[in-house]
Amino acid sequence: MKRFHRAGAWLLAFTLVAATASAQTGTARGKVVDDKSQPVVDAAITLEFKGGVTRKLETKTNKKGEYTQVGLQSGIYRITAAKDGYQPAFIESRISLGEPTVLPDIKLSPRGAGGGGGKAADDLQASFQKAVELTQAGKYDEAEAAYKEMLVKSPSVPELHFNLGFVYARKKDAAASEAAFLKAIELKPDYAEAYAALSEQYQLAGQADKASQMLAKAVADNPKDGRLQYTMGILHLNAAKTEEALAAFQKAAELDPGNPEVHFRLGTLAVGQNKVAEAVAHLEKYLSMNPPNAQNVSTAQGLLAALKPKK
Repeated sequence: MKRFHRAGAWLLAFTLVAATASAQTGTARGKVVDDKSQPVVDAAITLEFKGGVTRKLETKTNKKGEYTQVGLQSGIYRITAAKDGYQPAFIESRISLGEPTVLPDIKLSPRGAGGGGGKAADDLQASFQKAVELTQAGKYDEAEAAYKEMLVKSPSVPELHFNLGFVYARKKDAAASEAAFLKAIELKPDYAEAYAALSEQYQLAGQADKASQMLAKAVADNPKDGRLQYTMGILHLNAAKTEEALAAFQKAAELDPGNPEVHFRLGTLAVGQNKVAEAVAHLEKYLSMNPPNAQNVSTAQGLLAALKPKK
């Protein structure tokens, strides 16, 4: 049976859980940025498990706007970011066991963004917050109506279309969700989160070619996003396109040096190409970063034991 690899939040269709997964926990990695793609420091992060058992975990972003949460059970989580002076925002994603799930950026807009200032901006902010709360409560029909009402007055705010697309996705309306995400991208061509959401949607629908095209455009529009490069590498790996996967992982290593799994992928690819020295270097680098994926750690240790000469 062909084994698929997982890159992040939008590769849900390719998850393969090992028989020992019950002994593992999941890790989520993400970043919060403002409307200029600058990191938001000390944003409050809430991770809420949506698997039927109420469970919330809280953390904060660091000086780079990044956050990490370990010890998660597998399943769907709603991740909300909030900070004074900004409109709160959230995403939903599946967290898998073992390898860290790299989440799309959560983008926070300043209070009143897109509303033109004054009372109109305050009203939009209040309405947006209400719609977010309705969505968080699973009241999707009411949330849909709230976003549509806002769009009548503010049709050029990409975040409104993106959140509406998310609501449609939760309601299993794939066509409406796709249209909303595409509109968000039309208004904001570098909207990485919308590209990621669409790619995930296409893969879940078995439309791998569309997913590949969407990720290719996302990478082209966000050339410095290492997480997108890593995801593209996984997509190529699943399609047995080794050279393309290698190029994407190498780029990801340059852009996101803090992601240890890049070195695991580069190391295992080097093993397949019989590049022993290169494989050893990447696998040793991987282990030196204290990665949380127990299965990949074990694989890396085994490969190193076989590759390095016995003393």
